Amino acid sequence: MSMNSSTAPKRNVLATVLGMLGMSGIAGVLVAALITPVIAVAGVAANSTITLFESLPSYLQIQPLQQKTELYANRDGEREKIAEFYSQNRVEVPLDQISPYVPAAAISTEDPRFYEHGGVDVISAARALVVGLVGDDGGGASTITMQYVRNQRVQAAEAILDPVEQQQAYEEATEVSMGRKLQEMRLAIGVEQQYQDKDKILEGYLNIALFGGTVYGIESAAQYYFGKPAADLTLAESATLVGMVQNPNAFRIDYEENLEDSTMRRNYVLMRMEDEGAITTEEYEEAIATEIVPNITPTQHGCMNAEENSQFFCDFVQKTILNDPAFGATYEERLFNFQTKGYQIDTTLDLDLQADVTEVIDANVPQSLDYMDIGAAASVVQPGTGHVLAMQQNKEFDETDAAADDPTLTSVNYNTDYNYGGSSGFQVGSTYKIFTLANWLQSGHSLYETVNAASTSFNLANFQDSCNGPYGGTYTLQNYAGAKYGSMNAIDATRNSINTAYIAMGEKLDQCVTRDIAMSLGAHRADGQENESNVAAILGTNTISPLAMATSVAAIANGGVSCSPIAITKITLRDGTEIAPPESTCEQAISPEVAAGVSHAMESVMNSGTGTASNPGLGPIIGKTGTADNDVQTWMIAATTGVASAVWVGNVQGKTSVANAGHYSTRHVITRAIMNHAIPEYGAEDFPEPPAESLKVENVMVPDVRGMTVSEATSTLEAAGFSVTVGSETNSDEAAGTIAVTNPSPNTRAPEGSTVTIRPSNGKGSDGSSQVEGVPMPSITGMTKDEAVSALSEAGLGDIGVTFKWNGPESGTVSSTTPSAGSNVSPNSEVVIQAE
Repeated sequence: MSMNSSTAPKRNVLATVLGMLGMSGIAGVLVAALITPVIAVAGVAANSTITLFESLPSYLQIQPLQQKTELYANRDGEREKIAEFYSQNRVEVPLDQISPYVPAAAISTEDPRFYEHGGVDVISAARALVVGLVGDDGGGASTITMQYVRNQRVQAAEAILDPVEQQQAYEEATEVSMGRKLQEMRLAIGVEQQYQDKDKILEGYLNIALFGGTVYGIESAAQYYFGKPAADLTLAESATLVGMVQNPNAFRIDYEENLEDSTMRRNYVLMRMEDEGAITTEEYEEAIATEIVPNITPTQHGCMNAEENSQFFCDFVQKTILNDPAFGATYEERLFNFQTKGYQIDTTLDLDLQADVTEVIDANVPQSLDYMDIGAAASVVQPGTGHVLAMQQNKEFDETDAAADDPTLTSVNYNTDYNYGGSSGFQVGSTYKIFTLANWLQSGHSLYETVNAASTSFNLANFQDSCNGPYGGTYTLQNYAGAKYGSMNAIDATRNSINTAYIAMGEKLDQCVTRDIAMSLGAHRADGQENESNVAAILGTNTISPLAMATSVAAIANGGVSCSPIAITKITLRDGTEIAPPESTCEQAISPEVAAGVSHAMESVMNSGTGTASNPGLGPIIGKTGTADNDVQTWMIAATTGVASAVWVGNVQGKTSVANAGHYSTRHVITRAIMNHAIPEYGAEDFPEPPAESLKVENVMVPDVRGMTVSEATSTLEAAGFSVTVGSETNSDEAAGTIAVTNPSPNTRAPEGSTVTIRPSNGKGSDGSSQVEGVPMPSITGMTKDEAVSALSEAGLGDIGVTFKWNGPESGTVSSTTPSAGSNVSPNSEVVIQAE
């Protein structure tokens, strides 16, 4: 038979090279490479001829294959997969879960003597290595074990995170050279000795192989290309998939332009199967007549494709892993592990509750409005565990560039902190008042202690802030809709969310302590900065995420124990190995007694205050409303002993009034629906009764300030624990400008902190008919008794019937007088002289 010009020269070179074996050093290396497997099997001692080959590494560390990470949620106690992540779409399966046609096709086509050799087919290897001397790539001769070795080395290269080192390792694993071929032979022999189980090697080969794109392993290939498990593949389908391995991207059948070449490749595989006796002629003819009909079934991976409306929760779980050094020293390592280690992650998500939260948000908040950037979000957590039970918002999750131009799409999770894919938070308004209330009770004040809620202007110098104070200037504010109030106790101020009352309460507290209480309960700023502690913060200027606010109200419902939110309960690898998940950190942020007092006030919010519209009436529940200035943001936080939620409806950006947009009460609709579903499942037990200290009404004596100036009377009353309001002038026998009347009356008892109204005299007498004459009170401080009486008499006080009362030792000197120096002393009144 004549040979064509392209093959004849190579055959002549092959004969020449083989004839030269033993006469050159190179030939000696080739002989050593080829005879070493025989020597290794026979146990004959190696000589210098085989030293080079023997010096090559013989042990290959078999690395676990890259696997999908899968997220699972809960429905009625059962696990349901909601998302998966991978860089290689692979599902490992044992050989007995693969159609027997697949290994038969692989062996027939790639390595007919697979079960006969020890990792290297010496006959084929000789041809490949010698041909390689003249420039060929040594193609062929790669046994299944050698191909498995090559794929393992590629996998190992891909696990290197340094891009330069990774590329170098990849090139070493795939370069076209005799060196690589020799290395693969040596390692293949080692693998065969290591496993001593051909079926295990074949199984590894079928699971590691690339089948085009990101599809790896026979199971994923069967699922993707034919929509069925590998166990159910037909002969024709098995041959089609095995045929892809030679050149995956050229023979992949999801590209229509590849079908003709794929069919030819499949038919070659079938021919080899018939030649090797793996199938009969009848099976061959039937299979070769079968048209390739793909049933492309893409896998949906990543959070954009998460199921059960869980996309934003999925993103929170992913960010939880990627932010935690326990899963890798660097972000890149954590991402690689997340996409390749095959984590089976059980999450805290309650799919039934998530569905209800999604439904009520979708039904009540549009994804976008032309005139405002409207947003809404709801987080639901479990007190005592920190489990995040539900998380949803009014946008669709989208990580692509499309989100930049479509207001219905976003990758920003409004529920979480910035570092967990969230925004920088939203002003929480009056929900923040609960932290001032906790400080109030912790500082020894009572829910029934009263403050003056009438003032709308406060001197900032009167406020303590051990973090950032002192302050100067004036702070002005108003109540919702400009409402006016007088004296008010703390529980009423909470029930009706009275701004002026809370600023008056704050005037008696250290704002730094309020800040620390808020943060310890879990209400920290979403941008990672420390909470502000200025006076305006009392009314909720800090920007906080819904998840953080849900955590804080859960802590109050949990007796003051704050548990950091977690979304993961268990992580296992494919082999069953458990990995410690991130744990919730629980700490006693405020005492149980303080928590009970705060809960008592917050119950009144839900039963008869601003939060009644959110109460489904299914059991004891606490809550607090909140609105930012001009209704830019609206909030509702609520909790039972078993479940807690935070709902925000407002402006993602901008300052459009939510009320004007018709969504002022939407927070109540959402909260009520959430609690209506959650309470029957998670419970609502009675809250502990607050201690007597929190409910006390401290009545103190009202000092007699009649005859004093307004300034003197105010100082005296405030020192006794009262707030002061100055009323209009009244007819009185007291000197004009001095105090004539107080309400409550002097020497009666009134609640500490309540407001005493003082009314100055107009100097016209009790009937208002005449101007009351008086004598100015002289200064007698430091005088003896005799000197003081003489000075008063000389000033003319005795002439108008004024009497003197000496309080103190006879030998003492004057320390103060009532009225004070400069005051107008009325006829027939008494001057009290205090001596020491």
